[in-house]
Amino acid sequence: MEKTELRASLALAGIFALRMLGLFLILPVFSMHAKGLPGGDQALLVGLALGVYGLVQACLHIPLGMLSDKYGRRPVVVVGLLLFVLGAVIAGSHDDLMWVIVGRAIQGAGAVSAAVTAWLADLTKEETRTRAMAMVGGSIALTFAISLVLASPLHESIGLDGMFYLMAVLGVGAILLALFVVPQQEKSNTPFTAKFSDVFLNTDLLRLNFGVFALHAAQIALFLTLPRLLVKADLPLVSHWHLYLPAVLISFACMAPIIMMSERRKRIKPAFIFGILSMMVAQLIIASFDTLPALATAVLIYFIGFNILEAMQPSLVSRWASHAKGTALGIYNTTQSIGLFIGGLGGGWLLQWGGESSVFYACAALIFAWLIIALSMRELPPKVSSPT
Repeated sequence: MEKTELRASLALAGIFALRMLGLFLILPVFSMHAKGLPGGDQALLVGLALGVYGLVQACLHIPLGMLSDKYGRRPVVVVGLLLFVLGAVIAGSHDDLMWVIVGRAIQGAGAVSAAVTAWLADLTKEETRTRAMAMVGGSIALTFAISLVLASPLHESIGLDGMFYLMAVLGVGAILLALFVVPQQEKSNTPFTAKFSDVFLNTDLLRLNFGVFALHAAQIALFLTLPRLLVKADLPLVSHWHLYLPAVLISFACMAPIIMMSERRKRIKPAFIFGILSMMVAQLIIASFDTLPALATAVLIYFIGFNILEAMQPSLVSRWASHAKGTALGIYNTTQSIGLFIGGLGGGWLLQWGGESSVFYACAALIFAWLIIALSMRELPPKVSSPT
């Protein structure tokens, strides 16, 4: 990478990381904390509080991506991050589940993922874009892992309201990166040549879109329910990081060589299938066993699969989106947000009416459907497509 490309990649990955860290931090603790809030005894509302962010994002990813094409990436990203900060402050300043839902919805209105990713595509050459996209995907996986380690100690020390205020501070940091660190955008000379319907119905992209839906629906549902099982297994909420930290470190040690080897040998599909299988097996273990050793083993297997897929998928979208990256990334991020919403709402409904095991069996079934779809996946095209 050239210096400008590296600077752009690190800064935009940092924007993703700061924003996603703020969102991920509440996942491991929210369902337990919400029990003490008005309305927190209804699992459906707790799931809605987690999932409404994704619902609002799903409605706005494509429009904001189109606005960024018209008015520029930087102003759209900055306005979206301001909404993220505002929503965090609203959620943090009220000890009421309904106000938390309102704050999370306002946060979701800052749907800048597609604009940020398109910004990265603007600032990188096709020869380096896959690495840049992998940096973004890796930053999301890394912040998710960090959040699992830090969430319980932070909740114990500053409470949930303090965690929302911390989200606001992280959002301000992301705004500063967008304003002062990301290089000036370079206009692309390659025209948009694909119809929306062609991109939406592209078979290779459809697989990835369903994949990111399943990945994040299962993620939200899992962490809506898993903390309850760990507490039942005599691991206090404040000590959950004792399980997460070793699992995170081991999973990254396993993930890195798998991805590097698949890239070197140009055999992406086996690593991709392995990641899906790992997540499905983890869900089945959690559904079937409630002992702490079994849960710890399942968490490790889950993290290995999740981190592989979270790091690989954005890069794969950028490779398959021929002359339509902005549109493809808008659709991709929209389906990701729908997954967040369905995972929260559906997981809450299943937890309320079917118990913990029903959540994990449903997640395993969803991931199995993803596995069947992914089995027909082709290997990557030999050359990265041109930017839009």
